[in-house]
Amino acid sequence: MTTRDFKLIFSISLLLLLLLLDCCYGGKVGVCYGRSADDLPTPAKVVQLIQQHNIKYVRIYDYNSQVLKAFGNTSIELMIGVPNSDLNAFSQSQTNVDTWLKNSVLPYYPTTKITYITVGAESTDDPHINASSFVVPAMQNVLTGLRKVGLSKRIKVSTTLSLGVLSRSFPPSAGAFNSSYAYFLRPMLEFLAENKSPFMIDLYPYYAYRDSPNNVSLDYVLFESSSEVIDPNTGLLYKNMFDAQVDALYYALTALNFRTIKIMVTETGWPTKGSPKEKAAASPDNAETYNSNIIRHVVTDQGTPAKPGESMNVYIFSLFNENRKTGLDSERNWGLFYPDQTSVYQLDFTGKSNGFHSNSSGTNSSGNSNSWCIASSKASERDLKGALDWACGPGNVDCTAIQPSQPCFQPDNLVSHASFVFNSYFQQNRATDVACSFGGAGVKVNKDPSYDKCIYITAGGNKTKATNATALTSSASTSRGNKLLRWIIKLCLMISLSLSLQTMNSQEL
Repeated sequence: MTTRDFKLIFSISLLLLLLLLDCCYGGKVGVCYGRSADDLPTPAKVVQLIQQHNIKYVRIYDYNSQVLKAFGNTSIELMIGVPNSDLNAFSQSQTNVDTWLKNSVLPYYPTTKITYITVGAESTDDPHINASSFVVPAMQNVLTGLRKVGLSKRIKVSTTLSLGVLSRSFPPSAGAFNSSYAYFLRPMLEFLAENKSPFMIDLYPYYAYRDSPNNVSLDYVLFESSSEVIDPNTGLLYKNMFDAQVDALYYALTALNFRTIKIMVTETGWPTKGSPKEKAAASPDNAETYNSNIIRHVVTDQGTPAKPGESMNVYIFSLFNENRKTGLDSERNWGLFYPDQTSVYQLDFTGKSNGFHSNSSGTNSSGNSNSWCIASSKASERDLKGALDWACGPGNVDCTAIQPSQPCFQPDNLVSHASFVFNSYFQQNRATDVACSFGGAGVKVNKDPSYDKCIYITAGGNKTKATNATALTSSASTSRGNKLLRWIIKLCLMISLSLSLQTMNSQEL
């Protein structure tokens, strides 16, 4: 092998590594902008609201011209949709699709940054038409139309589905697609794999808890569980239902030998209000907890037990409460904002903030700023140890202060160490009741448990210490540090690649 050949291989390797860095990192959080309401602000005002709240990714369910125009020159990445009512026409005629692209999409692109087109929405659940039979032909025609205008690589085509496409989702490793949809799913999956499009799924752990509260733990669906659910086939441990549902889909895809398709969650969320049968589940506090935790889960690239560290894109449903939706009260109360653009509760889409405050009653949903969380005297040693290990690990609490020679190491016993760690987790997660549950091992108190130099922080108080305060920012700072490191690596690789190519060119001359 000549020196020139070696440098060429080296340069290609650097380029591949750059591509690998780009495709393997960076979970994104977007929001769904539904418009089934008669009291919403204008699209222009909605875009201003979205920009004010640092939202970079938006899904809409159609191709409304006023909405597409409003998103022009904003750099917000937009997912547009072909409604189920259009599927028949789109599947029957390429001309119909070409005309649609010419009149309804291309006039706004690239000023409006359209990145995805969803062809149909939860078509297998549509009771009015056999929508799913039209999906794949319509997807193919949309892709063909995009190829004609040179946009098939820039705008990805897919369709959204509900978890109802699975016949089994637990344990996750037994995840399997419903055989009654085989006529539709296999060609759809072949399309996605061939075109490197994501498998789009709408996931709602809320419904699992609402419909079976005696069998499903609220903490488990809210990402607040200190206990774990084990998959008996793999031994993998699940601390939340969202991860279990995502992995069930991955296993279902693997069972059909579609191992390369990525999953994108195009809807997930939690309602703030519901009918009488939903009151225990639908509340601003629960919505705040679920959505803030899912955002933090995504932006820190935690992945799932079966796919640890793998990034995923997730869209929160929904931007507004929608008063024209039918069904139970919850159907009209998934919004992050009221029609007057005030927040139902505060939500940080960067995942960096630790304080989220509900506006539903004018009170601080972070709980009493003068409350703390400590280990329960009734908890068993096993429960305390399990909760402590979880908080110091997946719970992202900085447990430095309870290490030897640190201010909270003494007294050196499990109850004392667990109390300090429980409180740190409790405060960094908005001091809500669920953040102090730890499977019954935690208990809230109103008396400050601080002693000597061991300071127990509060969400609203001033008592902080360097060794303690890092617990509030460790997860976010780690994520920022990792992303900065990746950018530095990419920059170095780009410089190395450029120098290598320049050297090769000079040698040839």
